[in-house]
Amino acid sequence: MKKTINDIEKYFEKSSIDSNELRSIYFLGIGGIGMSAIARYFNSRGIKVSGYDKTETILTKQLQDEGISVHYEDSIALVDQQADFVVYTPAIPSDHQEYTFLNENGYVLLKRSEVLALITKSSFNICVAGTHGKTTTSSMVAHILRHSGYGCNAFLGGIASNYNTNFWSHTNNVCVIEADEYDRSFLKLNPDIAIITAMDPDHLDIYETKKNFSDAFVSFSEKIKKDGLLICKEGLERFKDFHCSEKVTYDLSKETTDAYAKNITSINGSYQFDVMIAGIEMEKVKLNMGGLHNIENAIAAIFVAKKLGISDVKIKEAIAFFKGVKRRFEYVIKSDQLVMIDDYAHHPSELEALIKGVRGLFPGKKCSLVFQPHLYSRTRDFVEGFAYALSLADEVFLLPIYPAREKPIKGISSELIVEKMGMEKVVLVSKEELLELLKNKKNTEVLIMAGAGDIDSLVTPIKNSIIN
Repeated sequence: MKKTINDIEKYFEKSSIDSNELRSIYFLGIGGIGMSAIARYFNSRGIKVSGYDKTETILTKQLQDEGISVHYEDSIALVDQQADFVVYTPAIPSDHQEYTFLNENGYVLLKRSEVLALITKSSFNICVAGTHGKTTTSSMVAHILRHSGYGCNAFLGGIASNYNTNFWSHTNNVCVIEADEYDRSFLKLNPDIAIITAMDPDHLDIYETKKNFSDAFVSFSEKIKKDGLLICKEGLERFKDFHCSEKVTYDLSKETTDAYAKNITSINGSYQFDVMIAGIEMEKVKLNMGGLHNIENAIAAIFVAKKLGISDVKIKEAIAFFKGVKRRFEYVIKSDQLVMIDDYAHHPSELEALIKGVRGLFPGKKCSLVFQPHLYSRTRDFVEGFAYALSLADEVFLLPIYPAREKPIKGISSELIVEKMGMEKVVLVSKEELLELLKNKKNTEVLIMAGAGDIDSLVTPIKNSIIN
């Protein structure tokens, strides 16, 4: 007998979910970073988890190693027809055979955001939103809580390098959640503490206008529970419109904010700084990852930890042991002769922060950048911004657009960015051409790999070719 939505909701109203009540859950798009975290949540509770994804990745292989069945063929015969309910990503196309079958045969289909809302309905929730920085900031918060012994359940949008996972659990009923603005997913959450790191417009294929985009963040602030806390990056244009009983701001160095850093020094790609929070100083915080924007992320995370009553000693120790997030200013090679950095940056503001961060840490060194644009619509909407950000590098190798969920848009290609940049610094290359170019290149000093598509599959081959 198939479960109804009321059945599903009743399960989650209980203090714990056990495998005697929920036996099997099926995922469409299980390899997505957010989807896989939820799959791991249910798998950790002894519930049978299986699912479909378009392609095999390192992450789907890890899920299989953890006992989760994953297939890569859109086939009704491979669907778990005994599933209590189905979790799906909006990226699944409406003509997908498995999706159509499940939808037409009475299965309860829930978006990832809806399931996350059910899981966290009765927990104390720390939700991190923002166009940029939310993955690193949420990972920092979760790491501080875990490393200090405070404990939390973590649902992250990246792989935390300390633990090589995007999910972990704890008996303490506290959840750290990356609150994704795509498809307005974050409006399903109910934070006790919320962070907004940035509001640069994005996902205009969903929101259509910049106002609609910023309106969604205002709506997110309205989801904060009574007596909750909102921690905002200084300068957000809708700050006055945010609804919360307590609003505070943070910045890298502005002394007019509630939290900021001072006495920042850098050495060998790491930082040491002091943090001022509400007039109280925390001295000599050490962060072993690059990018001044990551100091800002650390300030927001430290603010949360202080609010929860974690001691300065434990916070500083946790930050010093934080190894970062995979593909967020991740050092692939770090030596006096050669630095190679892999980063998820896929928005002009992220690229600008990334390149400026690299230049600040490695002044005087030639900065080479490989960039793979992500989505035709994003390239179209922000072509001027991409051209400006990429021009901050000394040379750029530009790959074709990674389409992800989109079909091609007439007249939109990587060449559009080249036209705005001019040909002095940039060359259009295929993946194969790129590997050959870098293999024969002898004067590389700092190489950045950036993008949100499948560019990460090139990191190891390029690393091997340039060090041999």
